[in-house]
Amino acid sequence: MTLDLEIPWVEKYRPQSFNDIVSQNNAINSLKNFVKSGNMPHMIFTGPAGTGKTSTALIVAKKVLKKENYYQDLLELNASDTVRMDYVRNVLKDFVNQNMIIRDNNLKIVILDEADNIPNQVQQALRRIIEQASSRVKFILLCNYINRIIDPIISRCAVFRFVNLPKENIVNRLKFIAEKEDLSIPDDKADVFFDSLYFVSGGDLRKAINTLQMSVALDLLDKVDINEILKISGFIDHKTLEVLIRAFQSKDYKKARNILESIETFDSRNFIRQIIGILPKLKLTPKKFINLISYMGEIDYRISLGSDEQIQIFALIAEIIKNVE
Repeated sequence: MTLDLEIPWVEKYRPQSFNDIVSQNNAINSLKNFVKSGNMPHMIFTGPAGTGKTSTALIVAKKVLKKENYYQDLLELNASDTVRMDYVRNVLKDFVNQNMIIRDNNLKIVILDEADNIPNQVQQALRRIIEQASSRVKFILLCNYINRIIDPIISRCAVFRFVNLPKENIVNRLKFIAEKEDLSIPDDKADVFFDSLYFVSGGDLRKAINTLQMSVALDLLDKVDINEILKISGFIDHKTLEVLIRAFQSKDYKKARNILESIETFDSRNFIRQIIGILPKLKLTPKKFINLISYMGEIDYRISLGSDEQIQIFALIAEIIKNVE
């Protein structure tokens, strides 16, 4: 069988119905009722990446928009890329105000992905557009962090919370795709392979599927090279991680720093996830263990705000070494 790797598998296997959405029963059951009743409010879908927010929004659109008018009555935007003040005033406002396209009680839908990345000033303009829009125009805002959406918008929307996907559900979906694509995964390494994909994903099903497809494209399945999968995903391979643990245990800051500087595909936030996993291997008092976890959260937050990654990570390894018994 010839694999078609040109089509992103996240699109090829995107859920097409509510029943295909994984582990979001509370949100999906409520949405089914809204769609069935035809009385749909503006909505906010909030939750971690890769939990089905975009897929659910597209399913809602397919359910409520007439097939022949689907593409002209749906506006789908990635807010972090395109939604700035001029865009809101022009393209978005024009789409909302084209009431002549709304006929026979048709709805129009605007899907704004990554809405939490819209600057506050632009959110204020967006709020006014939502207020003034026809009752036949509905907004679906997708975000990871609802606290970054201004209260006047939240108060005008029904909020649906999407939760992290259980490991079992992610692994089952990956196995389903592997079967459909007729992938040859050695039986004796299948469990560790899917466990590694889950770890790399951090609970993000989209990332897990992308990593699976990347592993196939790079011919990593024959021997199931877990270390290569880790490295292409921005994690440290197991051997290097063990050397780093020994550097921590011997309180050798210079060696730990040299190890990190030698890694080509280093990703600071992935590194923090790995370090949390190895802390139990270090000699730490319960109090120091808790303090380090808290400090890692602070470092991760600084990096998310744009702080210099290298400085923050070097500060982290210095703090770890200082606390090792």
